[in-house]
Amino acid sequence: MPDVFLTGGTGFIGKALLRRMLADGRSVRALVRSESAAGRMHRLDVETVLGDISDEDLLVDGMAGCRVVFHVAGLNAMCLRDPSALERVNVDGTRAVVRATVSAGVGRLVYTSSAAAIGEPRGTVGSESTPHRGWYLTAYERSKHLAEIAAFEEGASSGLDVVAVNPSSVQGPGRTDGTARLLLAYLRGRLRIAVDARISLVFIDDVVEAHLGAERSGVPGERYLVSGWTVTMAEAMALLATAAEVEHRVHYVSSRLIAAAGRVVGGWYRLIGRDAPFCTEMVRTLRHGHTYDGSRIEQEWGFSYTPPEEWLARTVEWYRQQGLV
Repeated sequence: MPDVFLTGGTGFIGKALLRRMLADGRSVRALVRSESAAGRMHRLDVETVLGDISDEDLLVDGMAGCRVVFHVAGLNAMCLRDPSALERVNVDGTRAVVRATVSAGVGRLVYTSSAAAIGEPRGTVGSESTPHRGWYLTAYERSKHLAEIAAFEEGASSGLDVVAVNPSSVQGPGRTDGTARLLLAYLRGRLRIAVDARISLVFIDDVVEAHLGAERSGVPGERYLVSGWTVTMAEAMALLATAAEVEHRVHYVSSRLIAAAGRVVGGWYRLIGRDAPFCTEMVRTLRHGHTYDGSRIEQEWGFSYTPPEEWLARTVEWYRQQGLV
């Protein structure tokens, strides 16, 4: 009988968490959305439940007999033509998972939130106790903030132990989208212009370890930021260049200079009915910047972050093995 029920096991974080739990000899039952995903899970000796995250009855049956639920599934996207999917998956889906966890009699739920849910004001360092600024940079940020509130409220009202893990931008072997596209563009010599925004990054292995720490030691009803490295874009690319032993010239510009481009590109893609690769949401995020304090887990759990020099080198090696650079 599996002791873990996992959602999002085919995603970047979920896949890494699944590999770690299997390596530790744990038995896992995973929610999957397709027959092909189920086939991949079966080859790993993972039980599967085929269905949608909104199907509470299906979730209850799948969680039966499990000791802990890891709810990692979520939609992470910006510039969507129809952002309603973010609320459906991230907010409504989280409510369904929490309610099902209660109905199945599982004692603890570890929820993969996001550092974006903190909502720190511009120019401040976000921590677990930072009051939300009261407005949202993106539809994604809104959905993760509301989902976290929903998870805690549902848990508190039912007596379920809910612990949130809030990673900053997660990087490492296996990721090629989001911020990782900038890393790949630099290594390929195609990053000509960039905004020297302030960003917070964290290694995938550290995020996995933080989830397991939340399971063991997390206080119910509380969140734990996981963020190991805060730098400017220029500083990040300089260390990446050292790790890869390459050097490419990048011209860093003010975020104000790209605001008009975000409006034009986003508007054009809305006219042609497609999700945009760049839009005003991205500009707002870049101009705002993000700085997070991930030290709570160091102080309370004795957690140690992987040095960026180490994980960047491992990431570059994976890129090369995959023929990406």
